[in-house]
Amino acid sequence: MLRKRLLTVLPFILLAGGVWLLPLDWLAAAPQTRQVTLTASQFAFDPPILHVNRGDRVILTLQAADVVHGLYLDGYDLQARVEPGLPRQLEFIADRSGKFRYRCSVSCGSLHPFMIGELVVTPNDTFIRLAGLALITAAGVLTYLRRCAPGAAYG
Repeated sequence: MLRKRLLTVLPFILLAGGVWLLPLDWLAAAPQTRQVTLTASQFAFDPPILHVNRGDRVILTLQAADVVHGLYLDGYDLQARVEPGLPRQLEFIADRSGKFRYRCSVSCGSLHPFMIGELVVTPNDTFIRLAGLALITAAGVLTYLRRCAPGAAYG
């Protein structure tokens, strides 16, 4: 009986593992162009957190509200300096998933070390994978109940 149960559930476990591990780039949403204005002022960035999807083209307009500021984006080696009234545009492809800090790279006052923001690059396929796993789980439970539950039609 245990062998029958394992053989009933095993294909669904393997299929669920495949859905989670295989690259599903062909199902992901098409990359977009994200235009973001990032304002630096003593001692913060506005917005403090930027959210984009992996593969998006990011056009970042950096502007200083009060004094000279800089921007250095960890993980992307993106760097710029900006003066008040002279915005600067930076462009990059968000090709790595994860959280990346950006910080002021020009000493702008006593609280300069705390002038930090965050770029969050999310994978583009999480919803698709979770929906696939939910469907596979439901099919597996129904199959198991039909074949292996007490009182099943054959067994």
